[in-house]
Amino acid sequence: MTQLAKGQRLSLRDIVPTGALQVGLAAQGLPLDFACFGLDLVGTLFNDDYMTFFNQPRTPCGAVQAGGVAGDADGFAFQLHKLPALVERVVIAASAGGADVMSHISTGHLKLLESEGEREFARFEFNGSDFSAEQALMLGEFYRKDGGWRFMAVGQGFNGGLDALVRHFGGTVDKVPRPQVSPQPALPAKISLEKRVEREAPRLVNLVKQAGVSLEKAGLSNHRAKVCLCLDISGSMVGLYRKGLVQSFAERVLALACQFDDDGEIDVFLFGQQVHQPVPMGLSNWDGYIPQIIARHPLESDTRYGRAMEAIRQFYFPDASGGARISPHKATQPVYVMFVTDGSTTDKTVTEKQLRWSSMEPIFWQVMGIGKGRKSKSRLLSAFINSDFPFLESLDELPGRLIDNANYFSVGSPDEHTDEALYDLLMTEYPDWLKLAAQHSLL
Repeated sequence: MTQLAKGQRLSLRDIVPTGALQVGLAAQGLPLDFACFGLDLVGTLFNDDYMTFFNQPRTPCGAVQAGGVAGDADGFAFQLHKLPALVERVVIAASAGGADVMSHISTGHLKLLESEGEREFARFEFNGSDFSAEQALMLGEFYRKDGGWRFMAVGQGFNGGLDALVRHFGGTVDKVPRPQVSPQPALPAKISLEKRVEREAPRLVNLVKQAGVSLEKAGLSNHRAKVCLCLDISGSMVGLYRKGLVQSFAERVLALACQFDDDGEIDVFLFGQQVHQPVPMGLSNWDGYIPQIIARHPLESDTRYGRAMEAIRQFYFPDASGGARISPHKATQPVYVMFVTDGSTTDKTVTEKQLRWSSMEPIFWQVMGIGKGRKSKSRLLSAFINSDFPFLESLDELPGRLIDNANYFSVGSPDEHTDEALYDLLMTEYPDWLKLAAQHSLL
């Protein structure tokens, strides 16, 4: 085990290659509240949802989760590989309440452990003699370096408490006090989410209801799944983004996710020549979401399906590292991917491999092609403008797949169908795939 001194740095590449680890936190002599801040390149909070603490115990992407760790009452579980690419640093901080100051700490520690087996591999110890009248501490931080993650022991006192830390990182201070245990039973998750939609996104209420109608017809009223939206950002999509058609379509996918998953958000991937993963789209940021992420990720000059598919597989099932599996991978929830493109791909071989390999995982690919090409009867990909029909149609008969794991439909425009017709289309083959996935030990 490495004993870290203040300012010492540690590369995580060889210790926890996937970025999955735990941090245990403890202090004697003073009750502390602990928080994590996901920061961008300039050191400001990436999004208010990326402050993880007692009142918000999980990031939208699931990369940071608060909870006790290996004998410590406080701590965090990290899956750093799941963080959006724009999150450059994650700072672990502590704060005291009332008139307490950090010099009252007798002893304290921050320990790093492997997620599997909980083996402790590094520890940073601190005590009150290191501080004086500060009411907050920045204990340590994870940061990106040379394509991997590193950790630095910080141990820096900070004037002010939790509110001051939030403001320092550019976040907004929630006036709601720390929640107390309530004697009233919690609302069922779905009812609670419906109330959130009514409160935070009233324009989506009818969409959520219509999605529910289509799911009921498909026998999936109580179905749970993760939802991912994968968007083509090649240059030919420029008109669709400018007209707001992609934003409107994304809102319809978010409404579907509100029926599938009670966290009220969807993971988003963008692909052109490269693949990008912005912050998830959810009830707290849905309005104007697409224009904002396109401003950060301008349209690109190429279209690569396979690279996007690999990134999605690595995100949800990182143990495969985007490669082939020798046996089916089972999960408690499937992943429903809404894949949107208006053109053919330049990485055909990679696309074939990723589609074949992902058939061993609980991922369903629903592809929507946008263009004026003829509508194919193929269940995988449609015929697009400038598309390569022989390649696209050959994918429907692609050998070497465990099960048929994709469906398609084509449209002239994303708003071509009514809400009812769209949600019915999205459920055309998914229910049958669920049955096959269960039969083949994917679910």
